[in-house]
Amino acid sequence: MDEKTVQSILLENKETLNVTGVENVDNFNDEVVVLITLKGKLTIKGEKLNISKLNVDEGKLIVKGTINSLIYSDYEGQKEKVSLVKKLFR
Repeated sequence: MDEKTVQSILLENKETLNVTGVENVDNFNDEVVVLITLKGKLTIKGEKLNISKLNVDEGKLIVKGTINSLIYSDYEGQKEKVSLVKKLFR
């Protein structure tokens, strides 16, 4: 499998989260971090969250704090733009 298509998540003691395959950070605050990854949108919920390391070129991210949940969903950002253009040119 190509290293560019691999997504990994390592959660240590519910306090440190290492994520690979990160393409972009959509938004973040101390309770929620939303990432765009190779496998979809990843929402991290918790308390006192902070991004301690981010390297988008390598696709690596480290989040520290109390991590309560990880939720994957499909990333609809690009699809919405395409459908809007199609609606305009009907």
